[in-house]
Amino acid sequence: MNKNIRVLVFPCGAENAVEIHTALKDVVNIELYGASSRDDHGQFIFKNYFGDIPFITDLNFIKKFNQILVDNKIDIVIPTHDDISLYLAENSQNLYAKIAVPGLKQAQIARSKKLTYNLFKKERFCPVVYNNLDSIVNFPCFCKPDKGQGGKGAFVINNQKDLKTLDLARLKDYVITEYLPGEELTVDCFTDKNNELKFIGPRKRNRVFGGISVNSSVVPVDNEIKQIAKTISDKVSMRGLWFFQLKKNIVGKYKLLEISVRTAGTMNLYRGLGVNFPLLTVYDLLNYDVNIIQNDYYLEVDRALFNRYKSSLKYDSIYIDFDDTITKNNKVNPFVMQFIYHAINSNKKIYLITKHIHDINKTLIKLKINSSLFDNIILLKPDDQKYKAIDLVNNPIFIDNAYAERYEVKKHLNIPVFDIDAINTLIDWRE
Repeated sequence: MNKNIRVLVFPCGAENAVEIHTALKDVVNIELYGASSRDDHGQFIFKNYFGDIPFITDLNFIKKFNQILVDNKIDIVIPTHDDISLYLAENSQNLYAKIAVPGLKQAQIARSKKLTYNLFKKERFCPVVYNNLDSIVNFPCFCKPDKGQGGKGAFVINNQKDLKTLDLARLKDYVITEYLPGEELTVDCFTDKNNELKFIGPRKRNRVFGGISVNSSVVPVDNEIKQIAKTISDKVSMRGLWFFQLKKNIVGKYKLLEISVRTAGTMNLYRGLGVNFPLLTVYDLLNYDVNIIQNDYYLEVDRALFNRYKSSLKYDSIYIDFDDTITKNNKVNPFVMQFIYHAINSNKKIYLITKHIHDINKTLIKLKINSSLFDNIILLKPDDQKYKAIDLVNNPIFIDNAYAERYEVKKHLNIPVFDIDAINTLIDWRE
């Protein structure tokens, strides 16, 4: 690989786009780009960001999208939504980059549960599908959109009374199946260019919020799951990353809910065990041979909202306290150190300003903090006032855990002051 691989994530603001960003941003030969049709979280994490992409329904979409691909020499586009995956697959011959979708047929099947169930209707893992209302004899049953994800728009039909209240015109866009009351799994998979299913990774959806699995844990692959994965991979002719969802019926057998050819946000669980699905897909799409090294132990992920910020603050130097600021309980605070290294990478000057009662150099050595991180170490006596040691010429900000110190600096110098809890707002997360 003699040049960087330029990868565009589109759209780039959803949870699975964030996962792709995390999976690829530190790979040395990959240059990441993000694009969206409306401003979203992507602008906070992608350094190379395009926020004025037309919607795919716009007649000028392909022309404008291609212009971005050409201008930025994009090699691969990774779509993050099922509709986008299908649209780009349909138009792949007219686009000036490789599209990380197995193919048009695969995208069509993945986007339609009717096509999916019809393809697998003879398989044991296919749920009972009611093609007309008269055939429904067992209740409850389950009704869900033919084209949908995350359980949106789905509902239970409990009895004949519920059945009679359904909007028949609306039902043409829905699928009605047997009700599946048992355990639900998502199974993350990777199939390579040689049609070899190289990885099967089941995970429990322990807690779901907004259709997203926010708590998930690894599950061993049994023969039933393995056979289902192999059948899907072979029959659909999968390539690259993909996943499917299963749920147990009343007798404990897994039945297929849906399949997808896009990244799942919670693929981060197996990435933590060494299986980087987006990276494997990029390399495979470029026809490289790929191998998987998986760590084999139990892992669980729990997800919550993570804050990133956009700020108008401009500054050139940082005056930062030591005790209980860079340190916490007499140990190094790793989150503060992350900020310090981020500031160094951003060419900020850093001044350690401290009333540390011991030999600061010996303490730094003890904590394995290199003194060269700081442009200067300003040692003060206990009764000294920190604001007097701050040079306004350097366009500074001040960070200290002590309210009294922050108050004095703000009062006398009127510069931005921060406690440790606000350091996160000073980091530019775009990569």
